[in-house]
Amino acid sequence: MEFKWLNESTVKQSGDRIEILAPGKTDFFCGSMDECQEGILPESLCNAPYYYTEVEGDFVLRVKVSHGFQDTYDSASVMVMKDLNCWAKCCFELTDFGTHAAVSVVTKGDSDDANGCNLKGNTAWLQVCRVGNNFAFHYSVDGENFYMMRYFHLPVEPTVKV
Repeated sequence: MEFKWLNESTVKQSGDRIEILAPGKTDFFCGSMDECQEGILPESLCNAPYYYTEVEGDFVLRVKVSHGFQDTYDSASVMVMKDLNCWAKCCFELTDFGTHAAVSVVTKGDSDDANGCNLKGNTAWLQVCRVGNNFAFHYSVDGENFYMMRYFHLPVEPTVKV
């Protein structure tokens, strides 16, 4: 597989392990307003490192992720992308509640943000499944038992960045 960068960073590869450094204050999130009742919404950003390959047709991608979690919204994420206005990410994230959680974001112009289950530790499994233009995100703590985070539709071409 050939991998490419959007917002290039550093990558270390050792066997089947890939380690990517994401600089501070980087993210993928497209907000449509600056303030809400609870305060300031996350800034619109599309500047996080994205190391991807192009995949055609239906697929299942399963990865084990680990993170050292230092700052709120730090995450290890898997994304599917048509372009900067149409994408989705499945995350293992340090939330603004101080928990590690399975989190998903789907962007069709504006991003939504859905916190899922809280998970213990600094390691989780993330899975993305595609059938046509229907996608599902799953998480696991043991790599054997996977649970649904989210099911959604993305208006994408047969080939997507993953």
